[in-house]
Amino acid sequence: MTQTNSIISISKNGTDNLMATVSISILTPSFNRGELLIRLYQSIIKQTFRDFEWLIIDDGSTDNTRKIAEECILENKKLNGPNILYFYKENGGKHTVINKGVKLARGELILIVDSDDMLPDNALETIISEWRQIKNKTEFAGICGLDATFGGKVIGSGLPEETIDCTSIDLRFNRHVTGDMKEVFLKNVLQEFPFPEILNEHFCPEVLVWNRIATKYKLRYINKIIYLAEYQPNGITSKIIEVRMKSPVGTATTYAEMLKYNIPLSVKIKSAINYYRFKACANKHKVNIKLIPKVAMIWFIFKPLGWLMHKKDLKHLKNKKEWYEHPKH
Repeated sequence: MTQTNSIISISKNGTDNLMATVSISILTPSFNRGELLIRLYQSIIKQTFRDFEWLIIDDGSTDNTRKIAEECILENKKLNGPNILYFYKENGGKHTVINKGVKLARGELILIVDSDDMLPDNALETIISEWRQIKNKTEFAGICGLDATFGGKVIGSGLPEETIDCTSIDLRFNRHVTGDMKEVFLKNVLQEFPFPEILNEHFCPEVLVWNRIATKYKLRYINKIIYLAEYQPNGITSKIIEVRMKSPVGTATTYAEMLKYNIPLSVKIKSAINYYRFKACANKHKVNIKLIPKVAMIWFIFKPLGWLMHKKDLKHLKNKKEWYEHPKH
């Protein structure tokens, strides 16, 4: 099924109102997960903070995503809820959706919420309350809170303090905080650091951009749950190695840049191995290898280990004859 690029929008008073600004934009990339949007919609309309908009960016779905989005928009109109905007684009991967959503968003802050996840009722209220304490400090790119399961169990270690002001690189590699967390960035910061869009690559690690942001800005980390996550059996997380192999430029670039940061040597060694591991996919994938940045010669000693990991990946995927085709979500 083919659709043309399109926008559907109904504001809380039943008319288009795309010029007014809001405090926060919720951005949801969606690819063939229409049924899950209903669950997310139910959590969004329960938000105790109301000055927000919800942007649904359909990344070329062939299911009933558009129909369900329209139903949510019409029901929301009856409830006199916040603005909901639906946008359809040709499939390009989540990173291209984020770039598109940042251009469309009217919020000062942007919260990316995957279609299979949900928000606690007080998520936006918590985010805005914390943000107001630091919004005039130019060294901050935004807020970051905890992820939890739908049952409320924190994913990862949580924070050792109620608030920590630092970069994402410092938090992960020097303070050793583990587990997925949810970043909420200023729109102008995401405009400053867009995701690179590589021809024929449908995946770019989010950490590539988050690390780049960390070279200039800090986040305020809060020891509060603002996001509820569920990992789908057919999602990117479940097949991340294969997805990275199909997008060697974005993946190898991420590891190349890791080698420049002030992080533990052990992490840099792993990054060097993974750099060569995924760079080895470039020829099979027929991408321009010149797009992959070079690394210092000192890291060349880890190329054999990277090649061995690459061969192991190929062996693991030996029954997937079409593994080199472009992934969708």
